[in-house]
Amino acid sequence: MASPVLEARSLTKTFGDFTAVNGISFALQPGEILGVLGPNGAGKTTTMHMLLGLITPTSGTISMFGMDLETHREAILQQVNFSSTYMSMPQSLTVEENLWVVARLYGLPDVQRKIDDIVKKLEMGEFRHKVTRKLSSGQMTRLTLAKAFLTEPKILFLDEPTASLDPDIAHKIRALLKDEQRTTGLSVLYTSHNMREMEEMSDRIIFLQKGNLVAEGTAAQIVSRFGQADLEDVFLKLARES
Repeated sequence: MASPVLEARSLTKTFGDFTAVNGISFALQPGEILGVLGPNGAGKTTTMHMLLGLITPTSGTISMFGMDLETHREAILQQVNFSSTYMSMPQSLTVEENLWVVARLYGLPDVQRKIDDIVKKLEMGEFRHKVTRKLSSGQMTRLTLAKAFLTEPKILFLDEPTASLDPDIAHKIRALLKDEQRTTGLSVLYTSHNMREMEEMSDRIIFLQKGNLVAEGTAAQIVSRFGQADLEDVFLKLARES
């Protein structure tokens, strides 16, 4: 079996007396989409931020591509990217200018071709020259996704990537993710509150509750373990318990 592209061991983050993430361990396999579920306050965003090097774990270790994040931060972050419905980009630049900045920061070759390709894939042609501050929430989400796909990452971190998209565009984004997974071996860590989307997209799921990892497996395995009808019922059960 291939080695994981990402491995977290005993990952813990405390803020004063509050423990946001409590000694969780998990791995992301090559070419896998790993869903991260949990109610608000479960520790999903804190975990994501630790994996991206935005905050430092209180204890535990993170490795990607066999390298420790603390000591090989730059080499690792060159191979990953991130998109969230809740992030923003420089507001005074156009969509295309923002993509050029990202491309130059990553030292990408053949930049115009790559931008043209991702603009086409995400159907951004009608607003590629629009100033970013004038984008709708759905257009902004597509820009942050374009930024993430543009660099051709080996690991993609997605936080609620389709939350502000209409059903048609959301469907196309999910199809694009599956196509990238199949053709390039892309590995994805994925959070969503859309249970149908999580069941459709995830090869495996980890479920966080109050900072603890309380379930891990396929959607069907987790549903069976908790004796519920579907993943949404599992979510409601655990959320109400917390």
